[in-house]
Amino acid sequence: MAVAGHGTPALQTGLHAQLAAARRSGLRAREAAHSLGLSEGAALAAHAGVVEGALQVTALHGPWVELLQGLEACGPVMALTRNDAAVHEKTGVYRNVSAEGPVGLALDADIDLRLFFRSWHAGYAVQEAAAQPGQAPQHSLQFFNAQGLAIHKVFARAATDLTAWNALVARFADPQAAPAVFAAATPPKPLRPDSEIDVAALAADWAAMQDTHEFFTLLQRHGVERQQSFRLVEGSFAQRVPCTAVWRLLAEAAVDGTPIMVFVGSGGCIQIHSGPVQRVEPMVRGDVCWLNVLDPGFNLHLREDLIDSVWVVEKPTVDGIVTSVEVFDAQSELIAMFFGVRKPGSPELPAWRDLVGRLPR
Repeated sequence: MAVAGHGTPALQTGLHAQLAAARRSGLRAREAAHSLGLSEGAALAAHAGVVEGALQVTALHGPWVELLQGLEACGPVMALTRNDAAVHEKTGVYRNVSAEGPVGLALDADIDLRLFFRSWHAGYAVQEAAAQPGQAPQHSLQFFNAQGLAIHKVFARAATDLTAWNALVARFADPQAAPAVFAAATPPKPLRPDSEIDVAALAADWAAMQDTHEFFTLLQRHGVERQQSFRLVEGSFAQRVPCTAVWRLLAEAAVDGTPIMVFVGSGGCIQIHSGPVQRVEPMVRGDVCWLNVLDPGFNLHLREDLIDSVWVVEKPTVDGIVTSVEVFDAQSELIAMFFGVRKPGSPELPAWRDLVGRLPR
């Protein structure tokens, strides 16, 4: 799927009207774009520079790390990172934003991000009229990968300093930019056959880990996919649990008050919540089942019906075993990861380990 330009004025006007109608019908921006056969990024690119209508879009330029650093002056905002099966929303201030090469960080108690700027293909400032007359328009910054999939969004809130927000948009606006071009997604590489993997060496290197961050390098070194590695060491470092374990984990964490970490990634950003969860509510509509955390400052929306497998995973560190619960869809894409809250140098919380130990096997 690609957008090479805005097209003729008649086609452009038609697209704008169709997208506006889809939004009025109740579809979210992502679903509205998909209903027209477009990626969300391509739909916004087609609106860039338009000064009339419900949706006004301004193309932005980088460096992206500097744009995110500028958000601190705007005060509280809502950060959103999602994939096909989970949406992670955190309200706070962008502080301590930095980058080393293409990898960045935002480190704060509320806005905690891992940023992979190689995937950041295009960015837009978006102003969308409210659905209800008399309400203020919604302001957001939205960033997309080369396939037009949203990798991170930032939304202004009632407490946001809109004067600082508008100044930041003006500073990074790129009204003369050529329309972004988005390409079709490439199919994932096939798994390396199990028979080609030295399982004994994989297990030995796994047992020798000193830090959880070594795990990505371990997978690369052995040429093994993440969930495939769990299957190959199943019974020693990884164990399958039912898909319903995610609901059980969140519900029991809320009852016990056990502070947890919730990771959701988009390919270009990993967003992290650290702390307790309180209000955990499922919502079922037909065949669609959402697991929701609806807390002040943190919302999680997870499609339970899209969960295909859940694993309890143990990784050795210098501080002892660190246990995660990792959730995958039917395409083996990672939906979310859950940990107990901990800092480097501290062992895992016994309450977290007990909670995971109670999950059905």
